[in-house]
Amino acid sequence: MQLTKEQLGFYSENGFLLLPECFSTVEVGRMSAELPSLLGEDSQCRVVEKEGGAVRSIYGSNIKNEVFRRLSCHPRIVEPARQILNSDVYVYQFKINIKSAFSGDLWDWHQDFIYWQNEDGVPSDRMISVAVFIDNVNEFNGPVFLIPGSHRQGTLEVIARNVISADADSVYKDSPSWISNLTANIKYPVGSEIVSHLVSRLGIVAAKGASGSAMFFHSNLVHASPNNISPFNRVIAFATYNSISNIPIPAGYRRPDYLCSRDYGPLITVSDSALLL
Repeated sequence: MQLTKEQLGFYSENGFLLLPECFSTVEVGRMSAELPSLLGEDSQCRVVEKEGGAVRSIYGSNIKNEVFRRLSCHPRIVEPARQILNSDVYVYQFKINIKSAFSGDLWDWHQDFIYWQNEDGVPSDRMISVAVFIDNVNEFNGPVFLIPGSHRQGTLEVIARNVISADADSVYKDSPSWISNLTANIKYPVGSEIVSHLVSRLGIVAAKGASGSAMFFHSNLVHASPNNISPFNRVIAFATYNSISNIPIPAGYRRPDYLCSRDYGPLITVSDSALLL
């Protein structure tokens, strides 16, 4: 699957591109069928909301689940990623974000690249994420908010905040230090003054679409998502691709492979019908 010149131009200007109905209802059904077992698995790959009940995210499902491995290697998302980055790519990170009905918490305003730069030693923002909508995403169930063109500001300077509560009852009290990147109180939020300034100049959009849609977005695009207080679940799978010429240069501390993959070989795609087999 190749993007058109117009689609590439839109991505370059806005920092994102939404492709409706990239995957069929049957293919999405295959993905949805895998979720109950993944949600029920108690491991460090699973992050719960701060109240300790609903699952917030699952990391590394492409490593241990065949359906999501095939999704991460699928030509409909890998080939456009290669095209945009003008490079072979590998899967840097794979996660499934869940905003459960009535309980899905927010993701504060942020850029992704600052985490990967500061926590993993990635040299440049030559990275792209693809959000595959497993559920319908509408204005009610916590869509991703985007500031078009904000990626052209580069990596914004923000101050890291101490986000892990010292409260003995905190659900995160025994978690590793990197959990601070994955909770509602994220480590490197973009402040309200900066967001207001950017939105006044560039506007704001909500990424909405039917299940099976795929949204490509730049690692420095400023984005966020609100709480889900609707009766509709919102599940999105995110595959992040890194150029094979942009390998992390860690200094000592290394996050687990399911947060920062060390399989740097060029990704080999599966067949277009792989999710139907």
